[in-house]
Amino acid sequence: MSRRTEKISAAVRRALQEVLARGLSDPRVRGLITITGVRVTEDLTVAKVSVSVLPADQQELTLHGLRAAAGFLRKQIRPAIPMRRTPLIEFRLDESIKREAAVLGALEAVRREREAAGHPAEEAEPAS
Repeated sequence: MSRRTEKISAAVRRALQEVLARGLSDPRVRGLITITGVRVTEDLTVAKVSVSVLPADQQELTLHGLRAAAGFLRKQIRPAIPMRRTPLIEFRLDESIKREAAVLGALEAVRREREAAGHPAEEAEPAS
């Protein structure tokens, strides 16, 4: 990724976060929406936006609403993007946070099982 695409990606991310923080009037867009990444294509025409939505039962509906609002969002972020043509916005669901939570939950369950079996929690060795 070139320096210019990185700069545009960061600008798109900041601008979208601001607009989403103000909220959209679309009733489909609900829950906690987190922009986990923005990747602008090398030709600077498309911004692929990865989002995480909580609670999980709102993901599909919220993603549908965001995709429907993409044109509106593009107009809203235009002043913050240092380009003549604002990239098209494509939303994608990022489930990495959900997978991370599942792994942490499994690790916590193992820790509780070990403690219940009489094995004390292992303490981490201090780093030298």
